[in-house]
Amino acid sequence: MARSRQSLKRHRADIGKRLRNRSKLNRLRTGLRRAAEAETPEDRDAALRRAQSLLDKAGRTRLIHPNKARRLQSRMAAGAASKP
Repeated sequence: MARSRQSLKRHRADIGKRLRNRSKLNRLRTGLRRAAEAETPEDRDAALRRAQSLLDKAGRTRLIHPNKARRLQSRMAAGAASKP
């Protein structure tokens, strides 16, 4: 365990960041799942817009790599276009 005051403070900050990032990542995964499992076209469009917004934020804040966020958005848009 860390002993210096600076490392103890860093440890406390890291715990808070980890909890915040876990929450954001869970929200992102849920949004992606809802977009993929949407039944009606109206629900699908709304869920897709929400998921793309979450991906933009996650990429901007480096929660996930920005290129991964763009790649997932592209795949979701292509998948939504092919569904009836």
